[in-house]
Amino acid sequence: MRTDIPLVSLSALDEKRFGVKTAKTSPLRAGDMGRVMDFCAIHRVEFLIARCPSDELKAAQEMERLGFSLMDTLLYYSCDLKKRGVPVDSAGPALRTAVPGDGNAVREVAKEAFRGYFGHYHADPRLDRDACDEVYTDWAYNSCISTETADTVLIAESPEGGIAGFATMREKSEGVGEGVLFGVAPEFQGKGIYRRFMTGGMEWCIQRGLGSMVVSTQVTNTAVQKVWVRLGFEPSHSFYTFHKWFTKA
Repeated sequence: MRTDIPLVSLSALDEKRFGVKTAKTSPLRAGDMGRVMDFCAIHRVEFLIARCPSDELKAAQEMERLGFSLMDTLLYYSCDLKKRGVPVDSAGPALRTAVPGDGNAVREVAKEAFRGYFGHYHADPRLDRDACDEVYTDWAYNSCISTETADTVLIAESPEGGIAGFATMREKSEGVGEGVLFGVAPEFQGKGIYRRFMTGGMEWCIQRGLGSMVVSTQVTNTAVQKVWVRLGFEPSHSFYTFHKWFTKA
């Protein structure tokens, strides 16, 4: 659980992946843009990923004035586990906790599950499509081998003993757990595995003494939002994601 996130910082991982000097911001407020732009000038940033709460319209409008482009709207839902508890999910598969040796198999599931997934990276036509896919495969793999990426990874096994899907969990802040990245292999989708990951994540939060759980997705991803609502989650807050290129195409 991190509490020291800077306003803006360089992203070595994105620079390696896309071949351009990249920076990312924490959620911006009105009045932050001067410091962000100064940082980018000093560090010769070529590509900036910026996010602001969707109710910070002055910040969003300032970014538009400076040539930023809107890439996605990220919605958060939350559930008060103390009030609602965990719905019974007898139809879903049994889950287990991932071990480091699961990393490569989880990476392969993510590769298929997130191929062409339309997040803010894929929304930017200047970014290589294959490199955008690798954002999710690397994220899934790193979640299995590093507690800096995820506190735990839940695994659903296929009938043949392989991995049908995964869900990464972390403690987001004091008393709050977060379901971060969920992936189900295409051939196992529609079989209740995603719902089981959600109830498994809720159980994980309760076991750690966390009173609530949050999840997030793009505003256009209505399928998972329907699952969340049925499990007692409610809309909480939202963010805009902007990209700014300091170099010409």
